[in-house]
Amino acid sequence: MKLLNRSGISIRPKQPFYEWLQANFNEELPTFEELCSEGNIYLFDEVESEEDFSSALDQHWAAILENELGAWDEFGDCWPELTRATFDSWLAVDLQLMSFDLSKQSLMRADLDIG
Repeated sequence: MKLLNRSGISIRPKQPFYEWLQANFNEELPTFEELCSEGNIYLFDEVESEEDFSSALDQHWAAILENELGAWDEFGDCWPELTRATFDSWLAVDLQLMSFDLSKQSLMRADLDIG
């Protein structure tokens, strides 16, 4: 097991995100409960306090929102206004202070062109 020098946040959709999906995509969607059963984790530089989390979120909320929306609408044709208020009302955030890697395999990295 390895301790990573990263903290993070777990992101799950809220009801407004799901309503956006229903309004804009004709494909068969998972239920809201199914969509919420999995989330995404975003890692950033290790932090020590809740204030540090707040600063990290202030720095990264737009990239996170773009990534979450882009998973459904790659070109941004149907995106809502990208504001912090949209982020806060559309996405649930859980703080993750420490990150552990249980794998014996090397960590894979792939740079994504976001924003």
